[in-house]
Amino acid sequence: MKIRSAGVLVTALALSGSLAACGSGSTSSSNSAQGGGTVVVDTAFQLKTADPGRMFEPTGLLIAESMYDTLLTFKGSDVTKPVPALAESYTASPDGKTFTFKLRTDAKFSDGSPVTSADVVFSLNRVKNVKGNPSFLMDGLTVTAPDANSVVITSDKPNAAVPFILPNPALGILNSTVVKQNGGTDAVGADKTDTAESFLNSKSQGSGPYILNSYSTTTQVVLTPNDKYWGTKPKYSKVVVRNVQANVQRLNVVKGESQVAVDLSPEQAKGLNQLQVVNGASPNVFFLFSNNNAAISKTASNPKFQEAVRYGVDYKGLVDLAGQGAVQTPGIVPSMFLGALSSGDAVTRDVAKAKAALAASGLSNPTVALSYPSDVQVNGLNFGDLAARVQANLKEVGITVNLAPASVQTALETYRGGKEEMGLWQWGPDYPDPSDYLNFLPGQLVGLRAGWAKGADSALETLGTQAASTIDDSQRAGLYKQIQQSMNKSGPIMPLIQPAQILVGAKSVKNLQSNALWLVNVRELG
Repeated sequence: MKIRSAGVLVTALALSGSLAACGSGSTSSSNSAQGGGTVVVDTAFQLKTADPGRMFEPTGLLIAESMYDTLLTFKGSDVTKPVPALAESYTASPDGKTFTFKLRTDAKFSDGSPVTSADVVFSLNRVKNVKGNPSFLMDGLTVTAPDANSVVITSDKPNAAVPFILPNPALGILNSTVVKQNGGTDAVGADKTDTAESFLNSKSQGSGPYILNSYSTTTQVVLTPNDKYWGTKPKYSKVVVRNVQANVQRLNVVKGESQVAVDLSPEQAKGLNQLQVVNGASPNVFFLFSNNNAAISKTASNPKFQEAVRYGVDYKGLVDLAGQGAVQTPGIVPSMFLGALSSGDAVTRDVAKAKAALAASGLSNPTVALSYPSDVQVNGLNFGDLAARVQANLKEVGITVNLAPASVQTALETYRGGKEEMGLWQWGPDYPDPSDYLNFLPGQLVGLRAGWAKGADSALETLGTQAASTIDDSQRAGLYKQIQQSMNKSGPIMPLIQPAQILVGAKSVKNLQSNALWLVNVRELG
């Protein structure tokens, strides 16, 4: 899972104690999209706040994307090309450090006031200075407003990912005048002085097609149309997002008590021919690591042991376990992003090669512990099921794997501390750009958790530095492919699979599409 130092993002979390299943209720509706009415979206809540500056959980992103416009956005499920939103156009300097945005002049907040560059500066600086989970998105970025309709974002280093970062709903633009009147501030120290969260939990202050009607982190969130919305008017008179476990989601959508189910597994989605099923690979990447720090494990850090693990895993078997729509990820960058490897570049199982590597390691009948979170699912897939398959695969090679499941909070402590001998985790995109995956290199966030210290692979690290500062997309793609090809040959990190991302909806719901950042495009439903 994607774990940052500032917080936790667990994609498709399924903790039964935190879910309030709604088998039926007064908000459910079978109204079709063509007649307006109500659309009910069932999802297992991962929701802490409706305040964009503090929000970075999947359900929060889903909801915020409908209430708050960003400078740029993505259309439908395509995250390969940012498109205009509040910014009607933008330019980038040749050095990749300065991005100038021209704001559209017809955009209005829900109270009818115009969206100005001052609102953009306030909103983005507030994200940075509130220091909530999404604050890292603004690392190294400075925002200024040369005039009422222009915004300049300056990066302290070349950063071609900026246009891919800005569509994140956490960077939604707030009505700065109203938020300031209700305790908001974008000043340095806002983490201690900003008190606008409770206000934003009761009343949204965006320019998106919907506004917040009611909000609960445990039961449901209700959205209604923003009468002042500048774009295409929303098709529904009410959107109800309910907190429902996956098995109940299936029942509800079959019975017509909901119109969209977000969290079904491939197995749960089988046989729903009377409904529409959107099925494709998720951008979430499951990966395995063998700790490179000899102080943690002389066995796991042995390069030949790591090679034995790499070629001993049955990747096809893991894909089959994950179900229809899942794919083997050919490298650490998801298959739909810039710089992804082709399927032909993926590591394939070779038991003979794995046994030869193990023999060359000098280790006799090695035994290792494999840690993973036992109480979460990602796209309907249990970590424990994957871990058991890896255990069986490596037994055939001559490696004994002792499974070490733990609650996510307990497992996080050892994972973040780099103390796991072997680990099975998952990374979801912070933003859909390959630069987000430089975190896996030596000395970086995930690399350090795998015991991969800075200086462990100087050639690979040089490639990473070059990729981070390169602006041309074709050159960037080539560099990221080189990085992954190197990682597929050696090193402690082994990308495994991308599970399926499934949406199930009533046939009356039009434009049902999944998105790598906000799961389902609620604002586009019709």
